[in-house]
Amino acid sequence: MLLADQYVEHNDTLDRLLRAGSKSEPDAHVASAQRLASATRTAIKAVTDERLYESPELSDAVVRLQQLAFLSSASTDHRLPMARTLTALAPEAAMSCADSIAHEIRRRRWSTTDAPDHQLTATQRTALWEIACGHVVATRSLGRQYVHYRDERVLIGTLRSLEANGLAERVPNSASSAYTGGPLQDRVRLTAAGITDLAAAISRPITARPPGTTPAPAPTAATTATRSR
Repeated sequence: MLLADQYVEHNDTLDRLLRAGSKSEPDAHVASAQRLASATRTAIKAVTDERLYESPELSDAVVRLQQLAFLSSASTDHRLPMARTLTALAPEAAMSCADSIAHEIRRRRWSTTDAPDHQLTATQRTALWEIACGHVVATRSLGRQYVHYRDERVLIGTLRSLEANGLAERVPNSASSAYTGGPLQDRVRLTAAGITDLAAAISRPITARPPGTTPAPAPTAATTATRSR
């Protein structure tokens, strides 16, 4: 998840450089891309050091990480527009790998003692996932705040709840504009606490309802007949 966040930051930086046009250096993205390639290779080593039993899901996750490392390294040989394209889907890919790897680890080393202190609701977990994928930005207009998301719906109330719990934060004017010539938007990113809570929550079943709200069993034919008298 830290890797996904680094890719989100990298892509936002490239977007701002592209916005600057000719004022930016053509190879301004190179150092960042090289760091990402190195960080991705470090993530691959961390997975292999776990010595998990080989499975198709785990193998696919490692291959995707290898592809990310290759694309990040290859982007240093291209100018900004193509470099941005090569890492465009990296945050989502990194999160998909994290989910697969977490599932494989928990399937073999299941523990009920590693739950986070802050129990996430299904809505919060969905929002944190979207944020980690780089899908959420915030804007202001005429004194009102708005949240823009891509896949799963994220409401302003949910964002405020995550911020109040120290799980998410806004980085002002760090994301690309919503339209050509428009103002920069505020990227919403996970805090260290948000990353920790989401890491502990992924690949776990979502509790559909809080304790004590389990619906009563459906009435039998006999009870239904009794009530209708």
